[in-house]
Amino acid sequence: MQTSKFNKYLLMDNNIRATMEIIETTEIKELKKDNLRIRICDSRCTLGIDAAQTATQVINQLLTQKKEINILFAAAPSQNEFLAVLQKQDLPWQRIHALHMDEYVGLKSDAPQRFGNFLKEHIFDSVPFKSVNYLFREKATPEEICNAYERILQEHPLDIIFMGIGENGHIAFNDPHVARFDDPQWVKIVSLDEVCRMQQVHDGCFSHIDEVPQQAVTVTIPVMLKATYIFCMVPGKPKAKAVKDTLYGPVSTDCPASILRTHPHATLYCDLDSASLLPI
Repeated sequence: MQTSKFNKYLLMDNNIRATMEIIETTEIKELKKDNLRIRICDSRCTLGIDAAQTATQVINQLLTQKKEINILFAAAPSQNEFLAVLQKQDLPWQRIHALHMDEYVGLKSDAPQRFGNFLKEHIFDSVPFKSVNYLFREKATPEEICNAYERILQEHPLDIIFMGIGENGHIAFNDPHVARFDDPQWVKIVSLDEVCRMQQVHDGCFSHIDEVPQQAVTVTIPVMLKATYIFCMVPGKPKAKAVKDTLYGPVSTDCPASILRTHPHATLYCDLDSASLLPI
């Protein structure tokens, strides 16, 4: 597959190895807001390593209790460092089912911006998962995609989520104007707001907002909250306001990520840039 623009933040292996050698001496600040744990790292690289190492411990712990587990992945440049480290861990991948949380409507199947293709390139093709469950289905309507993926989620109740937060506070593609904490749907068709669509341009995924699809399908918030563990990796200065609103605003769909403060086992990973508006 042709390398996509998502790779502009991807770390080289030697940088990862060098940082892993010093992470034990790196100070990581820990905070807590309601139930949500926050870990503030000194760089994107340290963030990715810290989150991946803890995720490895949680995966191994769960697999002492269950034969197989189910993990829901986000696709975004914010996940690059984390995924680069995670895929190098010595894990029993054959006991893990992989899913992903959202997908554009209207892109060609081979479009590099398609989230399934991002995850295929960055982890799904790199390790031997028990199964990989893509949202996109050739020639299926958005409604058919939603119905089919609801059945997959029912068959594979979520154990772990690896995710980020959008510049508008969205989780998955649950933008503020469509987010519901009591959503009756498992997977739904949504319209994307302008902030969300511009973020895709800022991330280098599209050259102009007119190229960004206006619709997507997404796993809904109540389904995500059913996961036993949530790892939320949010590096970068553009995410600073969303992080502040997540932690210090009301728990409201005005900032959908604020609901993470109610989850019993969720951790937010920030770097110094994304934490720059916090009172620390």
